[in-house]
Amino acid sequence: MTFDSQPETQFTSHSDTQSDSPFDYQKHIDSETWSFIHRTTAAFPENAASLSIAEQRVLYNAMCESFHAGRAPSVITRDDIVGHVPIRTYLPEQAKQTIQLVYVHGGGFVVGGLESHDDVCAEISDRSQCQLTSVDYRLSPEAKHPAALDDTLVVIDHLWQQHGQAIVLCGDSAGATLCAAAAHAYRNLAKQNHKPLPRIRGQVLIYPSLGGDMSKGSYKTHARAPMLTTEEMSFYSDARCAPDTQRQDPLFAPLQDHDFSGLPATHVFSAECDPLSDDGMHYCQRLNEAGGDAQWVNEYGLVHGYLRARHTVKRAEASFERIVQAVNLLLV
Repeated sequence: MTFDSQPETQFTSHSDTQSDSPFDYQKHIDSETWSFIHRTTAAFPENAASLSIAEQRVLYNAMCESFHAGRAPSVITRDDIVGHVPIRTYLPEQAKQTIQLVYVHGGGFVVGGLESHDDVCAEISDRSQCQLTSVDYRLSPEAKHPAALDDTLVVIDHLWQQHGQAIVLCGDSAGATLCAAAAHAYRNLAKQNHKPLPRIRGQVLIYPSLGGDMSKGSYKTHARAPMLTTEEMSFYSDARCAPDTQRQDPLFAPLQDHDFSGLPATHVFSAECDPLSDDGMHYCQRLNEAGGDAQWVNEYGLVHGYLRARHTVKRAEASFERIVQAVNLLLV
């Protein structure tokens, strides 16, 4: 599966850059993106890191609400609970009836929910003309790994049992981690000849965190990147990690897997100015080396969280076009 047009990207590993040469963000990030960065950071006080998790969630939710772009009138929503997991279903007027689309939100496993990514989900559903289900998984640190993944699997299983239709997974940041982990989990069960499993048609991962080596590559080059730092990534990982969690568990960090065969078609969109950039590259490399179908796009000059900038930053708008196109390719 290929895109009709080529994005403005760089296909080089940050592992190849000089670690003693600071990355020039002023050169790579344009004025529109800087405006987005300043608008986002202005939503948080300087002492935000010292606030309680509950207080940080309030600030994050308010920031997301300030970026909310509304919903197309043609998309209706329905809130339900599957087991103990809240979900929101988006139904466009002429939804395709052959495939289910599942969206898993980002937020470092610590913040976010049905409201934080509501407009993103509505827009993807509208532009793909596909029913989309958003998953409100349990958050850390109250719920440690594998709680968020278990909740995601509960929803996917429910949709499969209810509709028997192929499923496309889509998520950003922590949500992309959960999508990839779900794909690995179902692949493992299929190889063990378990009962009929949900058919995962493909996955679209947006600036995913996949468990790369935090001591090198983009984690080092972009250790102090705007919007997300390597130190913050370490915090999120620790918040999610139960005392008995093996960080080498592929369902915690998919890049730790030793088997990348049998995984669904994959499209990964990384932000160049992001510690997580190399995770997307390495993941696609390993899928392709194992005979899979994976494409990686490293979006030039963009930063973590750029989905919220899709209506104000031309580069983010162009990336979102490619994301929707990737979703539509998997729905065919």
